Amino acid sequence: MKYIAIATLLAVTFNAHAQQREPLADSLDYRMERQNSASAGDHLPLWLHANKYGLSSLKTTNGFWRATIERPLSRDDSRRWGIGYGLDMALTGRYTSRFVVQQAYAEVRWLKGVITVGSKEQPMQLKDQELSSGSQTLGINARPVPQVRLSLPDYWTIPGTHHWLAIKGHIAYGKTTDDHWQTEFTQRQYKYTQSTLYHSKAGYLRIGNANKIIVSLELGLEMAAQFGGTSYLRQSDGSMKAYHNQGGLKGMIKALVPGGGDVLETENRNAAGNTLGSWLARFNFDADEWGFSLYADHFFEDQSALTHLSPDGYGEGDQWNTQVKRRYNLYAFKDMLWGFELRIPDQRWMNKMVFEYLYTKYQSGAMYHDHDQTLSDQIAGLDNYYNHYLYTGWQHWGEVMGNPLYTSPIYNSDHRIAVENNRTVACHLGIAGDPSSRLHYRLLATWQKGFGTYWAPFPDPRHNVSLLAEASYRLRDGKERWTRGWTLRGALAMDSGTLLGDNYGVQLTLIKNGILKWRKR
Repeated sequence: MKYIAIATLLAVTFNAHAQQREPLADSLDYRMERQNSASAGDHLPLWLHANKYGLSSLKTTNGFWRATIERPLSRDDSRRWGIGYGLDMALTGRYTSRFVVQQAYAEVRWLKGVITVGSKEQPMQLKDQELSSGSQTLGINARPVPQVRLSLPDYWTIPGTHHWLAIKGHIAYGKTTDDHWQTEFTQRQYKYTQSTLYHSKAGYLRIGNANKIIVSLELGLEMAAQFGGTSYLRQSDGSMKAYHNQGGLKGMIKALVPGGGDVLETENRNAAGNTLGSWLARFNFDADEWGFSLYADHFFEDQSALTHLSPDGYGEGDQWNTQVKRRYNLYAFKDMLWGFELRIPDQRWMNKMVFEYLYTKYQSGAMYHDHDQTLSDQIAGLDNYYNHYLYTGWQHWGEVMGNPLYTSPIYNSDHRIAVENNRTVACHLGIAGDPSSRLHYRLLATWQKGFGTYWAPFPDPRHNVSLLAEASYRLRDGKERWTRGWTLRGALAMDSGTLLGDNYGVQLTLIKNGILKWRKR
């Protein structure tokens, strides 16, 4: 279905360009890449594996050949409308798939609005793409989900605000592609899903006028949901039972505006599907020669973390399911990713630095009770981040779709698709620089203490230190066309501790970038 949609959109765009007599297939960006990784230990170290849009492997030796061709929307920046498309494929060794279509998309822009059909790597918002540990909701750790996405990707100034207010955001619907991997990983013995549908939406507001002041404030809300499809749950006798979740138009509406209930919910109904999200805030200071930002990412799985209030005051007897008093429970404001980003563009040896602190131990408390006829109190704890009782949680192809410091299911050796460590405390540091015009480096260092989950806590907390040193060198351009655009990248990384084990790895990547020009001018 997704390929039919992409083909249709491409046909429309080619026709539009033909009418304008524009070379739609001219000046295409291409990228060819060869990567090899090797490690000593149980698997590849964290920062050689994480935040690569899922094109990675835990195997101690792995690699890929990758080819990308793309016409970016920026080719049409001078026009009121624009057309873009891309195809990105990889032939892999010791990955979850032998052949990966990483990206396949077409998109059309009219003024500021963009519609994208297919799989495309979307960047994180309000965080540094290279140095951050990752967003908690819409991260860059898992493979892109094929989707239809309507977006306002760049800030648009609201008329009449004198450039003080600007907005951007998106809304998308799609379908996950890891059905076969789920059945293979679980061996059909533990919970898995098929034909799961996907929804995401986000909105961001920027307050500040760059022409008058050097500070600005960005506020955002990201939300996502898994809905529809079929969930297979293990029964007490060891058999697997299928539960058909609501999809279609009704399912899409309930994903857009959370409501209804799941197939197993009866009297106490929360919301259909697996709904989650983040509140975001970022303060920016941008002087002429330097700048910094302070930001926060607060994750939530239900109302107790979304609003920090949940209704209580239910009656007794026949009124056990009726709120007879205006009483609410107040939940603490603890779980958060806090960040500090420093930017010094003119300093070659260190021009960027990011420090982050992640705390996810609270999860609205260690107790959950739905009000009933015996006890009317409503206590909405045990949020169990990234997990769900019907769906396989916030993951795609075994990788969490948020922050990789939540331990991805791909690490599990028990064939269960679940995030087995979501209560954690972590400190993360990232540094980058450009000592010369051809040399770029980045350093990552992360300390983490994991406690497992409320449902299955670790007997003793597990610690981990993960390090990365990576350098990219752009080779000297030659006179011939095919000798230009070569980059060599090397990385050393390690994990040490009881959470991820002791792993030491190396990764080498050779990249060729260029522009294909078919027409002679």
